[in-house]
Amino acid sequence: MKPSKIILPIIVVSQFCCTSLWFAGNGAMQDLVTTFGLTESAVGHLTSAVQLGFIIGTLLFAILSIADRFSPSKVFLCCAVLGALFNLGVIWEGNSLASILAFRFCTGFFLAGIYPVGMKIAADYFEKGLGKSLGFLVGALVIGTAFPHLLKEMTRAFPWKSVLVGTSSLAILGGVLMVSLVPDGPFRKPSQKLHLSAFLRVFQNGKFRSAAFGYFGHMWELYAFWAFVPIMLKTYTMVHPAATFNIPLLSFLIIAIGGLACVLGGYLAQALGTKRVAFMALLLSGICCLVSPLLFVQTSEMVFVVFLLFWGMVVIADSPLFSTLVAQNASPELKGTALTIVNCVGFAITIASIQLLNVLLTFTSSNSTYMVLALGPILGLWALFQKK
Repeated sequence: MKPSKIILPIIVVSQFCCTSLWFAGNGAMQDLVTTFGLTESAVGHLTSAVQLGFIIGTLLFAILSIADRFSPSKVFLCCAVLGALFNLGVIWEGNSLASILAFRFCTGFFLAGIYPVGMKIAADYFEKGLGKSLGFLVGALVIGTAFPHLLKEMTRAFPWKSVLVGTSSLAILGGVLMVSLVPDGPFRKPSQKLHLSAFLRVFQNGKFRSAAFGYFGHMWELYAFWAFVPIMLKTYTMVHPAATFNIPLLSFLIIAIGGLACVLGGYLAQALGTKRVAFMALLLSGICCLVSPLLFVQTSEMVFVVFLLFWGMVVIADSPLFSTLVAQNASPELKGTALTIVNCVGFAITIASIQLLNVLLTFTSSNSTYMVLALGPILGLWALFQKK
């Protein structure tokens, strides 16, 4: 049975609305520092709190097989509402650093029932053409990731609390849309019991393991690149003082263009094959890592920006394709668990690569530092073509 034409748009809109919680704190970060008397070093802690909450949440959701044992649309709604409430907690006037960290951690925890569960819902509807469907979903997330950079230009006209209230309202709307318009999909095979061993069982499948490790290599590079885009732009202006960049706007464009790449990658996968397109994107992003030092020394601003735009496309284009491979090679009754655990490990890896870059850049000002991001694509490409 072919799903209704409104199903995919509703899933995409719901996913975007709810994942806006992820970066809500970023849009008001400087205001939080000023309002609550935080130190500048708190900025990194607040960002990491969401990531850590998401990692713990996905770990628990995977061990308990939440998305496979219960209706994923209802799980999505519950997590959207709870995530929205904890997001609102940040506007409490009695907050301290500890309480804000706790609120952001809890918001990240419940995002574990939104991002991977949204992919699980799509997989339950679109067994064929899953790569294209997940391309739209990840594209929505990418634009949400980029949006805080644009908010830096916009929030001066609005009270900072409106960012938190607005994103929480969007999240509740997304959850209601999902539960009311997207019932359980025709390809869903619910798990009837708790499989505590499912966390490890999913990796016993060689094809699944290959896709998962390809995804891990991709994640090593992805969030570190996104995190350091503004720094790359600022570094170029320091090397070439004549260069004038609108760094917030360019950062938004460089990251947001990845949303278009996700959609294009999904369509290409239908014509060329999911694994082949994922390989091509991972190879190209790895090459970008390796040649990046050369771009800082050339004098053309246009060439530098175009290069970052291209990197912004290929660095994320393979993300929905790896998720497709993971979903296709997991047991149907453990599909939600498989997607969740792969997200959990992948996001843990992002913290490691970001912190490594942070440490390296404190010891050296060399732009060759970004070549370390190529380790992920290299290992991911190797994992993709291991014999089963």
